[in-house]
Amino acid sequence: MNNRVKLKNKLSRFWKLLGPGLVTGASDDDPSGIATYSQAGAVYGLSTLWTALIAFPLMAAIQQMCARIGLVTSQGLTGALRNNYPKPVLYLMLLFSFPAIVMNIGADIAGMGAVGNLLFPTIDATYFSVLFTIILLGLIIYLPYQKIASTLKYLCIVMLVYFIVPFLYKQDFTQILKATFIPSIKFDKDFMGILVGILGTTISPYLFFWQASVEVEEMNKGKKHLIVNKRIIHEMKEDVDFGMSFSGFVMYFIILTTGTVLFNGGIHQIDTVEQAAMALKPLAGNLAYLLFAIGIIGTGLIAIPVLSGSLSYIITETFGWEQGLNKKFHEAKAFYSVIGVSLILGLSLNYIGISPIKALIYTAILYGLTAPVLIAIILHISNNKKVMGKFTNGRTSNILGFAALIIMTVAAVALIYLQLTTD
Repeated sequence: MNNRVKLKNKLSRFWKLLGPGLVTGASDDDPSGIATYSQAGAVYGLSTLWTALIAFPLMAAIQQMCARIGLVTSQGLTGALRNNYPKPVLYLMLLFSFPAIVMNIGADIAGMGAVGNLLFPTIDATYFSVLFTIILLGLIIYLPYQKIASTLKYLCIVMLVYFIVPFLYKQDFTQILKATFIPSIKFDKDFMGILVGILGTTISPYLFFWQASVEVEEMNKGKKHLIVNKRIIHEMKEDVDFGMSFSGFVMYFIILTTGTVLFNGGIHQIDTVEQAAMALKPLAGNLAYLLFAIGIIGTGLIAIPVLSGSLSYIITETFGWEQGLNKKFHEAKAFYSVIGVSLILGLSLNYIGISPIKALIYTAILYGLTAPVLIAIILHISNNKKVMGKFTNGRTSNILGFAALIIMTVAAVALIYLQLTTD
């Protein structure tokens, strides 16, 4: 009994430790990300399964740097950019980030609406999209930060469904192990497009901004400003590592599910999350279909507040406006107005002729262009002793950070080259 109590207490302490890192990791697997992973699995089977192993340490390293910048400077990434870099760099990031994040929000809202329609066919997808938008806007504006953080944290549990779905279908574990540990790369336009899409939706710029800003929110929670020390940095690393590994596992199991069930079932073209869910139904059964669909709605409820919040942090910090989820609406009207406008603009994409899949493609391209530049800036800030003091990057962080920069740059350049040279 003693051991059970100790284990329970240990798990309880660990759960309390988890926060921004877990939510950031979960939001990375949003409906548009699920669409990308599903497409990779359907088109190429298990050929891209190895990317989950590569992506995890790179994601974790970059997000740790962003979190450390937030903790040490007590400001978001935009604030650090504004105070240490020329204004044109900041405005360029804003220019790229705004359309990419709005399109991402639009694709997620549309995906959630479509899945809602699958679960309740008598109700049009548009009504679900509007309903989810209103619910999210109300919760973000009226709930205090602690409630929002707690709600998002518990919503992450929904994503455990993706750990179950692959095992509702007979698997060839030898083939899975081979695909996991032996990379398979095809140097053609379509494969490189999928690879850049996976990297773009996994190592996404909006997560950089969110991670740094929400760490500041956590520090200032209860209006107590903490002095950063090694213990706080260590706890942050544990939180980020767990969140990114959680994200990586979800990505892995989605590619595994679609790469076995759909690919082996002869379904090689998946453009939207609802198509992935529907395709699973006749091949893996009603339970797999239902769990996959519920997971999509759950991930959307996590990701959209993160997307809209990150955009609001970027804009309000750029212009020096009051900002923060820990503030009430009347204390930070501009901050919450940006969130509201981003949600409404995202929803409106469904009515102005931009399809969710096109929004997803444009988002991935914009993320692919901005991510290497932002990673380079994050590396520079993280190694700047004037900014970071004694909390600059260690050797491992720099190796992984530069690896992320090189891999994403090479993949993007290869895709551009193939686009220009292939008919």
